[in-house]
Amino acid sequence: MVIVRSPASATVVNAISMGKGSAFGIKLYVTADVTVLNYDSDKDIECRFKSLDDPDMDSELVELCVRMVYDELNKYDDFNLKNICLNVETKSDIPPGSGLSSSSAASNSVVYATFLLLLEEAGMTREDVDISEWDLLNIGIDASLEVGVTKTGSFDDATASFYGGWKVTNNYNREILHDYLVDYSKVLIYIPNKSLYTAQSDVKAMQTLAPLVEIAFSYAMKKNIEKALTLNGFLFCVALNVDSQVSMDALKAGAKAAGLSGTGSAYSILVDDSTDIDEIKSALSKYPGRLVETEPDNVGSVVLDNL
Repeated sequence: MVIVRSPASATVVNAISMGKGSAFGIKLYVTADVTVLNYDSDKDIECRFKSLDDPDMDSELVELCVRMVYDELNKYDDFNLKNICLNVETKSDIPPGSGLSSSSAASNSVVYATFLLLLEEAGMTREDVDISEWDLLNIGIDASLEVGVTKTGSFDDATASFYGGWKVTNNYNREILHDYLVDYSKVLIYIPNKSLYTAQSDVKAMQTLAPLVEIAFSYAMKKNIEKALTLNGFLFCVALNVDSQVSMDALKAGAKAAGLSGTGSAYSILVDDSTDIDEIKSALSKYPGRLVETEPDNVGSVVLDNL
């Protein structure tokens, strides 16, 4: 059994407009528990998937992550596992369709846990294969692109989830341009009673705003998370025709930054020690949905158990 936990991430700059983006890890998690079910499969590798939070969750991404890890390991002569069926269970704090990178966190956790379990079952160690954490990260991104849960590969979200901290990235080149720690004490996440999925978003409208998103990105490159996150959030509210008043009310109540995360539906709000967090909570209490108080995650994916 191998258990891996990966954090959600909140958007600083959405990469859909121009292929460059920015995101930071937050302490909401997807945990993947991977075990060997049997060796009786009629396939080389098989996956039985169950989401403990959503019994109807589509298994395509998880199954492809498992298959791609197996195929990568199967390139090595010493890896001789056949007819293996894995049981994969996930548990998530992240509402799907909220713009908090639930797919990236899930793929990171499943890929990492599957990799460690298959190595162990084959009697191999990490020193026996030339597969780095960077390679594991990219397996999850490739799987996400193939099943269509992302437009750009979500490299910014995936790296913020896998490594923690605040990443500024070129998604198309899969390049981390800047890597910062997040030093804000709290993050508030407002989650409306409505989900928005990236695959259903108006990409043309978001790409139309590219020149203005470029300004937000320039702030991120200069390590100004407050201006980058807030400007990006207002721009994407316009592009997606969703309410920006949540962000405005949070800012008026003292938030250091506030904006739509991803393509919604969640809004992320940055708070420091000088902020009266209760005043922000009071200002947002009129909106239907949930307000989650959490913190930045500067650690990333963690192996919780490897037995």
